[in-house]
Amino acid sequence: MSRHRTRTRPPLTLALPALLAVAFLLLPLVGILSRTEWGELGTHLTSPGVVEALRLSLFVSLWALGLSLLLGVPLAWLLARVPFKGKAFVRSLVLLPMVLPPTVGGVALLLGFGRRGLLGPWLEGTFGITLPFHTSGAVVAATFVAMPFLVISLEGALGGLKQSYEETAASLGASPVRVFFTVTLPMVAPGLIAGAALTWARALGEFGATITFAGNLPGTTQTLPLQVYLLLQDEPEAATSVSLLLLAIAMAVLIALRGRWTGTPVASRPAEAQAPADEAAAAAPETERTPAGALPAAGASDSAGAGAGAGGIPAGVPADPRDSGHWPLHAEVTGFNELTLDADPGTTIAVVGENGAGKTTLLRALLGLTPRAHAELRLGDTDVTALPPHKRQVAWVPQDGALFPHLSALANTAYGLRARRVPRAEARREAQLWLDRLGVGHLAARKPAQLSGGQAQRVALARALAARPRLLLLDEPLAALDQTTRARVRHTLRTHLAGFGGVCLIVTHDPVEAVSLADRVLVLADGRTLQDAPPAEVTRHPRSPWVARMLGRNAWPGTASADGLVLSTGGRLVVAEALPEGSRALAIIGPEAVSVHRDRPAGSPRNVWQGSVREITAVGSRLRVLVGSAQAPDLVAEITPEAAAELGLVDGTRVWTSVKATEVTLVEL
Repeated sequence: MSRHRTRTRPPLTLALPALLAVAFLLLPLVGILSRTEWGELGTHLTSPGVVEALRLSLFVSLWALGLSLLLGVPLAWLLARVPFKGKAFVRSLVLLPMVLPPTVGGVALLLGFGRRGLLGPWLEGTFGITLPFHTSGAVVAATFVAMPFLVISLEGALGGLKQSYEETAASLGASPVRVFFTVTLPMVAPGLIAGAALTWARALGEFGATITFAGNLPGTTQTLPLQVYLLLQDEPEAATSVSLLLLAIAMAVLIALRGRWTGTPVASRPAEAQAPADEAAAAAPETERTPAGALPAAGASDSAGAGAGAGGIPAGVPADPRDSGHWPLHAEVTGFNELTLDADPGTTIAVVGENGAGKTTLLRALLGLTPRAHAELRLGDTDVTALPPHKRQVAWVPQDGALFPHLSALANTAYGLRARRVPRAEARREAQLWLDRLGVGHLAARKPAQLSGGQAQRVALARALAARPRLLLLDEPLAALDQTTRARVRHTLRTHLAGFGGVCLIVTHDPVEAVSLADRVLVLADGRTLQDAPPAEVTRHPRSPWVARMLGRNAWPGTASADGLVLSTGGRLVVAEALPEGSRALAIIGPEAVSVHRDRPAGSPRNVWQGSVREITAVGSRLRVLVGSAQAPDLVAEITPEAAAELGLVDGTRVWTSVKATEVTLVEL
């Protein structure tokens, strides 16, 4: 089906100046083309003087490119990645040669590196190096005016590269230098190539700074642009031919770049849906699938975990290649987060809390990647507090997985082992074992862009576990997956966490993940521990309204009184249990305990409110009805579709809700 795009005629007041600008830029180029003597072009370009100047120009421009790469790449990285005082001044210095008149740049080079300059006498006296009127001087002049193009292009590419790739590489054990050469540079290759091409083209065409600083000596400093300047005086036709050559080179560079002079980092294409056979081959059993919004029954996670031991491991896969060992965790976190965390080996802790509670900050503090919080961290008998991230043996899986897009699944998985100097063959063999154990071994040769969401998350998990960590940090690892894939990956994850000898922290907003994967649930609020208890305890007695709502419960904060709970939003709730008067408490009401009526109910309910239906949503085979009332906070009731049809519920319907006093659970805060 064809798409018809609506075209808007541009206003004449904008279109006319734009066309004049195009004509202004095009006319000089047309002038060169129209005045070129095409029949003599070959003769002009093969004359000895032009050939010698071209040879010298290529020599100077390639050396200038090499110096720009040697000096400009680290400078671009510094500007893009390191905060320091005076960064604006340094960036201005980088841009200065682009706006400075070239002859002024030549004078500046003379005063800096000339025989009477600041550094020239020392260079000549100590090393015997004389830059002015020497080929090396032409190289310095070309580097001075051309290097900014490389720095700006590469800095833009680095600025567009998510730092999670580099941070993940560091968590896998790669040193900063290794991360730079194996992750950063390959991923910003388009920006680097674009900057290098522009730098070379600019160096090839340099004139003003070269003639001022290095002079115009045939065979020594007389580059092609200087040759054009001389030919204009005696052979203008030949000058036009040589100008055409430089023009063709410049246009070829720009056309090859196709306008992307700032460069962009390598980006993964949206993963295409793989053949159903791929997912089937990678899928673990789906016996633990849970309807959205529903909680597993008490004890379900334990039984499912026990039965899953071999379920996620394909037949014939060798035993766990992980290093044997047990590493308890002790961490004292200060800064934005203020908490103490202790856990035995093999413990999985789900970290939950509303946005801004400090969940990701806690993980980054344990990694040593944030100034917002500091962690005194001990893993087993080793204090790793003073160690940099790549030496802590703390593996991190961010929400998007951060698979390196330029590496295959196998190379991604082997990355941490190679960073720890494991021989290549052994690292790839062990990486293949991990991919096999997670059911994606048949995808080892694929790049991340060729993987589905579930497959990519399995590879990211395999990469983290293969790095032999002592602490595993997972930041919402399943959030980007659909419900079916999430259930499969959750099953696999639970299988392998059961045999992990360290501690695992999982940040999640999914109650199913928190209950089915974790041994403990750590609830954070404003960076502090609000609750740290087993999942069953948190489910029965959540101490946070946000957690209660995450678990599908109604949560009303208030103050205990002699005859119930005075709600913080106004109103009163009658309860069966008693708390000390004046104590703060949270009333937990299950949605299944809320009754919905069209008329005021009679009988035993002591908590009755009138309101209107605000929203109806489906949760599995039941409906959740949000009722708003002026007499009480919003209340969620769970009923069957048949009951909703019988009551005639739609948005805006006036209803009565009731809750028995015995159905209210109070949690003292």
